[in-house]
Amino acid sequence: MPTTYQFFNIENLSISFGGLMAVDKVGFVVEQGSIFSIIGPNGAGKTTIFNCISGLYRPDSGKINFSGEDIIGLKPHTIARLGIARTFQNIELFSRMTTMENLMLGRHIHMKTGIWSGATFYRRGSRAAQDEIKHREHVEEIIDLLDLQAARNQFVGGLPYGTQKLIELGRALALEPKLLLLDEPSAGMNSEEKQDLIFWIKDIQDELGVTILLIEHDMKLIMDISDRILAINFGKPIMEGTPAEVQKHPEVLKAYLGED
Repeated sequence: MPTTYQFFNIENLSISFGGLMAVDKVGFVVEQGSIFSIIGPNGAGKTTIFNCISGLYRPDSGKINFSGEDIIGLKPHTIARLGIARTFQNIELFSRMTTMENLMLGRHIHMKTGIWSGATFYRRGSRAAQDEIKHREHVEEIIDLLDLQAARNQFVGGLPYGTQKLIELGRALALEPKLLLLDEPSAGMNSEEKQDLIFWIKDIQDELGVTILLIEHDMKLIMDISDRILAINFGKPIMEGTPAEVQKHPEVLKAYLGED
């Protein structure tokens, strides 16, 4: 019998800071190809979970399994190479670089020559030149997917906030992730931009086959696109279920959605 494993799951994840329990025995399973969302009030521990997954924090206990491997203790760049990419709640772009340049930086783990050596020793027909052409073609596909053509050669710092959020999403996609962590992707967007974001996230799931783990405060967005939702509060799980199950759960209503 061949060995089977879950695509991604967390078991009894716990981490504390200065005696304060930020995440307390959280566990869940994300099916490959699905959109799994984590909701909860500010300070509930959502971003801390993402920081543990991406290697920025080392949890006190528990397991984080990705494609059959426990990734706790691995460096962030190693985790990225395995196929996990993320966006951040606060934009982490290079404001004095163009959209294209920021997206090309997302290709760094796939560049055989290295992003700086490739630029420095560029020669027509060389391996570095061929490598760059291939990576630029991939980035152009992302620009088309996210409708960023008008921003391609503009400096990121002068672009609207909603556009910058899309560029950060594009840079994460440039890593060709199997699992994409989206931390508040709609923050700062207007209602029209949020509606477009819903379509783009669904395209990333359907067309690119990327599994998505999402943190988001916009409940309409969450309910529209999620396959399953985990609600947490004070670092502890409240319940997990389908959007219909979660939005009717009394503890979720009390902790997050409001009593009414």
